[in-house]
Amino acid sequence: MARKLTMIALVVVFCLAGCSPSRHAPAESPDGAGAGDAHVLTMERLRSESLPALQSVELWDNPYGPGLKLTTDHYCIFTTLLEPLLLRTLPGYVESAYWAYNDQLPQPIETVAQFDIYLFAHRQQWESFTHAFAGDQAAVFCRIKTGAYYLNGACVVYDIGRRRTLSAIGHEGWHQFNNRHFKYRLPSWLDEGIAMLFETCTYENGMYSFDAARNYPRLGALSETLMNGKQMRLGELIATSPGEVLATDENEAVMAFYSQSYALVRFLREADHGKRVTRYHRLLWDGMLGQWPLDPDASRTAEDRNLPRTVQWNRVVGPRLFERYVGSDFDRLEQEYSLFCHRIVGGVAFVRADDGDVTRNAR
Repeated sequence: MARKLTMIALVVVFCLAGCSPSRHAPAESPDGAGAGDAHVLTMERLRSESLPALQSVELWDNPYGPGLKLTTDHYCIFTTLLEPLLLRTLPGYVESAYWAYNDQLPQPIETVAQFDIYLFAHRQQWESFTHAFAGDQAAVFCRIKTGAYYLNGACVVYDIGRRRTLSAIGHEGWHQFNNRHFKYRLPSWLDEGIAMLFETCTYENGMYSFDAARNYPRLGALSETLMNGKQMRLGELIATSPGEVLATDENEAVMAFYSQSYALVRFLREADHGKRVTRYHRLLWDGMLGQWPLDPDASRTAEDRNLPRTVQWNRVVGPRLFERYVGSDFDRLEQEYSLFCHRIVGGVAFVRADDGDVTRNAR
């Protein structure tokens, strides 16, 4: 989203990453090896450390810059970003994210083939790769100001500072996970709402836990939406697609859609001591198995990723699934959801910070 909010008077520890921009290459080694050898030195350094989740490190031959390939149980990370702290972080981070994605389901599933992540040291490399990788869609993705995208099974990211780079990978990784494993694609409010659960995390013995309640940029956006009276009605929210709000070119509408989708997923998981979490799990599980009660046209669009997820599809499928799995008493649900939104932002002060788009995906 074009504008986001950060918290006043609180220090946010996001993983171990800090908030400073990553360096694009390590400093020269004591023996005088130059930047041209940085990828070899970094490979040797990573191999010498017993890093959680890291299986192997090897050189990545590519036309964009000296690079490495990091392999974990479930991911292959191709990177020209050689900043040691981030590279030590990544294996544990992506594996932690994988199991956090699984936690959205009533029981875990296993990935057979590894997921691909491309992480570039700077935007020029990212754009060059995007023109080769995205084909006719490259121009669309190159309009992203800062951040990442998911396309053709891969997450494609460039360095925007450690904290935000990890946030983008966590967000886009959810789109990557559900697009591989779910027979049916998710309605937009649900897909984006879940992805925002993985934008903040805390470090735990080399691995990470994701804490949606500490996603202060989304909470700040929600706080401003409520304060300004710009919130979307529940029935409107679950029928809306990102394209609709982005087309309005109104920051308030974009902020409302994303922050309220984030809050709605949290509402289904947390409100009233998690009384709706079983329904939430069933909604996702049936989508993964392709068992939603959809008519043939809606089912075809849900299943065929080559067909666009249209505005009309969201308008039909979003409310239908919500009524089926959550409830049809919208007046009561609206009231409970609104109270939940006010509760999770209550007593917190925020200040605006303009930090550009972070993520976008194509499915």
